[in-house]
Amino acid sequence: MKKALLLSISLFFASQVEAQMYVSPSSYVYVNDQFVYVTQDVNLDNNGNFYLRNQSQLLQGTSAAGANSGLGNLSVYQEGTTNNFQYNYWCSPVGVPAAGAGNSNFGITRLFRPSVADKVTSTAASIVSSYDGVATNSSLSISNQWIWKYTAQNVYAPGGGGWVYVGSGSTVLPGQGFTMKGTSGSDNLVSDSNEGIQNNVGSAQRYDFRGKPYDGNMSATVSNVNGANYINLTLVGNPYPSAINLNYYLLENSGYIVNPSTGAVSGTGAGAQIDNTAYFWEHDKSANTHLVGGYVGGYGTYVPNMTNIANNGTYVAAPMNTYSADGESQTGSTAGSNVFERQFTPVGQGFMVHGAVPAGTVTVRNRYRVFVKEGVINNSQFERNSQVELSDEYWGEIPNVAGTDYTKIKKNGFDPNFKIHTRINDEVIYEDALVFGDIAEENFDYFDALCAYANASKVAYLTTPDGAEKLVISSQPFNIDSKFPLTFVTNEQSTFKVKVSDYSQFDLAENIYLHDKETGIYYDIKNSEYSANFQAGNYSNRFEITFKNLAVDLSNENAIVADSFQVFQNNGSGMLTVFNSMNKDVLELSLYDVTGKLVISKANLGKGQTIEVSTAGLSDGVYIVKLNTRDNFSVDKKVQIAR
Repeated sequence: MKKALLLSISLFFASQVEAQMYVSPSSYVYVNDQFVYVTQDVNLDNNGNFYLRNQSQLLQGTSAAGANSGLGNLSVYQEGTTNNFQYNYWCSPVGVPAAGAGNSNFGITRLFRPSVADKVTSTAASIVSSYDGVATNSSLSISNQWIWKYTAQNVYAPGGGGWVYVGSGSTVLPGQGFTMKGTSGSDNLVSDSNEGIQNNVGSAQRYDFRGKPYDGNMSATVSNVNGANYINLTLVGNPYPSAINLNYYLLENSGYIVNPSTGAVSGTGAGAQIDNTAYFWEHDKSANTHLVGGYVGGYGTYVPNMTNIANNGTYVAAPMNTYSADGESQTGSTAGSNVFERQFTPVGQGFMVHGAVPAGTVTVRNRYRVFVKEGVINNSQFERNSQVELSDEYWGEIPNVAGTDYTKIKKNGFDPNFKIHTRINDEVIYEDALVFGDIAEENFDYFDALCAYANASKVAYLTTPDGAEKLVISSQPFNIDSKFPLTFVTNEQSTFKVKVSDYSQFDLAENIYLHDKETGIYYDIKNSEYSANFQAGNYSNRFEITFKNLAVDLSNENAIVADSFQVFQNNGSGMLTVFNSMNKDVLELSLYDVTGKLVISKANLGKGQTIEVSTAGLSDGVYIVKLNTRDNFSVDKKVQIAR
């Protein structure tokens, strides 16, 4: 029988509860700037409360379905990053309180406003049916018009396609993501002096999630049956009141094997349920409208590290696209895009995944849970606005359920990669990435990321070598001779500018080129920008990324071969002598006079180091000796006959 722990005092230090945590009625647990690890379930009896403050988190170690119970509440803060016109993707860490064991559904009635500067008191948000949520110094209202969930449908942006309206209902399943717009106005109350964060500074609303804490395995339906225009996605996220290691989540659900002690990755992706990719919606804050035709946004894309779950994966910034009123045809926008740290997914973060099977499930598990505070330096962001350098080479101790020893792993480990920026009409930027690792395959595998916006009216994306899949991230073992197809699409005359944007993590090749196969020209896009004007069309077989300029390489090799042949005219004996120091197989030797007339032709002369041909009977003058080899080299030399 489980032993019970009665807690009615405040906790100000990291604590591990070896069995069940029980909080009795009218009691509470308060945790400041720490974590609590419960190896089994949590029972918040009646109005027993559990407060996580100042980025405190709850870890649980069960390996089956969640068994938390009670009518009390766990309370944890998280800030949205949008105003009343833009969406965040969320995934709640709590459900509706219920006496029975297990996870329960979520609804926005579980969102509260911190209302007193005592760190614990909150009041329920008002749920309104108008389009705008509003924050003031005394209240918080949330619009129910923008609460939607999304399961295995074609996607373009919130509010269309296969989205299912939730509104004020408690119908969001455990582990399922949902959309919610932010608020207008501001609220300068600071409920927790340790953090010093205002409820709303004008664009980032703080919400108090209160309810039964989610725990254990939670699954969501996925599918790879794609529509005509978009890949088929499912909105999920991090459903725990702690961070999760997104690498671990993605890798295991895409069929790879993770060593829980070392974090090392192996396997082939057998039995995959998803494509090993997370898509994060980014909504530009300058687009202040509720009309779909005025939205500006896109999906940032993340794939995990191929070597170790403790190493950072690859994130490709979202293109900021606009949408027509029907939500289908995309065009470019002058809005920029951001780069985020996604390795450790913070509390409340929602994202999309793509199924690898016609019908299956993706499952989040307790072993993915870690105690990592949100912040750039920890590779954990709900949002970021600036770059910050990592402070130490190795991770410090990271409390986690899997038992991974992060202290032995470099925090800035990476799969070698570089990004390609394609700017169209000096407006929208499409970022694509090439990533290199031994575990990847040449054609599509689950370390590649499908392009979520391949049907845009103006777009640039990579493809697999066989052209079967459209990619925003292409992963392969490194080969200096590899070629990576790059497709340009435009619905009208447009200017495309292409340049490598970030190769600080890539030193496997000296040069990076864009090869125009139609003209045969190689453009250096590592040190300069390629720019060209294209008529409307789909340029799917014309361009490729290479590491070699074969035009220069061939010219250089021709010069080497040409220098290896030495030609002499012995006028005394009337003999032409050719020294073949590289033992090239000479198919033909031709001799031309100054008028271009062929005067001697010899075939199949072999690989000998010395070739001799009689020139007796030829008139004095300058002649051109032409040599053709079996491996397609051509060498021209001049000789003079004079007696």
